[in-house]
Amino acid sequence: MASTQFTLDDLRRILLEAAGADENVDLAADIQDTTFEVLGYESIALLETGGRIEREYGIVLDDDDLGDDLTPRDLIAIVNTQLSQSASRAA
Repeated sequence: MASTQFTLDDLRRILLEAAGADENVDLAADIQDTTFEVLGYESIALLETGGRIEREYGIVLDDDDLGDDLTPRDLIAIVNTQLSQSASRAA
């Protein structure tokens, strides 16, 4: 597992690695409450991003967690919940 906390910077890095970025979207801006669809990431890009998060952080995301109205804030919360649960089970 890479760390015990998943951050917006972690998400930005993984998004860029998994699917790149739309040239009209500034990922460095405050994107936390903008849906991934508006940011230019369709479902396949989100699945690839989710897969990378799972491998890097040793968690399992449900496909339903990667829905249409998902925002970066939502995904960060989901990942951190999974990390917290994993840490609790390991303790």
